[in-house]
Amino acid sequence: MSTDSTIADRLIATDRLTVNYAEIEGRTGEPVVLVHGNVSSGVFWHPTMAELPARYRPLAPDLRGFGGTEPLPVDATRGLRDHSEDLLSFLAALALGPVHLVGWSMGGGVVLQLLRDRPELVRSLTLVNPVSPYGFGGTRGADGRLNSPDGAGSGAGGAAPEFVRLLREGELGAGSPFAPRSVLDTAYVSRPLAEPDRYLAAMLATRVGEDHYPGDVRPSDTWPGFGPGDRGVLNSLAPTHFRIDDLDLVEPKPPIRWIRGSADVIVSDTSLFDLAHLGALGAVPGWPGADTCPAQPMVAQTRAVLERYAVAGGRVGETVIEGAGHSVQLERPKEFLAALVETLDGA
Repeated sequence: MSTDSTIADRLIATDRLTVNYAEIEGRTGEPVVLVHGNVSSGVFWHPTMAELPARYRPLAPDLRGFGGTEPLPVDATRGLRDHSEDLLSFLAALALGPVHLVGWSMGGGVVLQLLRDRPELVRSLTLVNPVSPYGFGGTRGADGRLNSPDGAGSGAGGAAPEFVRLLREGELGAGSPFAPRSVLDTAYVSRPLAEPDRYLAAMLATRVGEDHYPGDVRPSDTWPGFGPGDRGVLNSLAPTHFRIDDLDLVEPKPPIRWIRGSADVIVSDTSLFDLAHLGALGAVPGWPGADTCPAQPMVAQTRAVLERYAVAGGRVGETVIEGAGHSVQLERPKEFLAALVETLDGA
């Protein structure tokens, strides 16, 4: 347990943008950079930061458009490279050298991209309920084949309009399944958190718009009638823009630990945020059937990419926390921390 858990926010100007990040005052040691997911911020890492052993220096930056970081637009045609290159500039500004990277949800994709581009800067990589290496939505099979050449069913068109409206207006919402409070209680975690207010505030700090969350929408002739645009966060996760299927080529190969909750409803082989799976359930009309538009096997896709990494000489471990949902670091902090520290110590 940390002997000093005073967490402070800092601002640092990098060669790309001004980044807000959290750190523990006075802490030195091996840097551990914790990268948050979509519609959140570094606040979601505060409990983990406070409990990391004193030999580690945890830092939790906000990605562009989230928390207190400069809200530059997201060029979705680059996949997650706007975010991964921002992260590289953050590491350089603090002169951190090689770091341990921990990425949750969309942040898992960000750290995978950084590993793919600059593996020499990574001591270890921990993926926490990460987005598939083939993006979010619009693919089939463990090898991430597109359901449609234009990526139909992925991107900003998949965002619930009521959720987007409430985020834009800074409202928690009440009585709606699309209210930020409801989404936190039922999707981010498997059961409501005892003290959710700081995480809700972090969600509401999300910059909303076509350049940010969710992004712009492009119509498609293929069900469900939209494909990814070129701007904004959800489009940066589309399989036509983000795809890491050659991780086995990375040299050097730092150890990778994959930690996930078995009850995750966001990143799953049966995700309740995947339009194809919702169509199969009858929740989205007009679904053309499993032959044309099967659900994306997100977990199977991650496993396939990591298995190839292991065959090529990388060290990979998987930890499944039974009954935990999408935010295992908040739901089951002791089990999560044990797996994380084991990875850091073994790197």
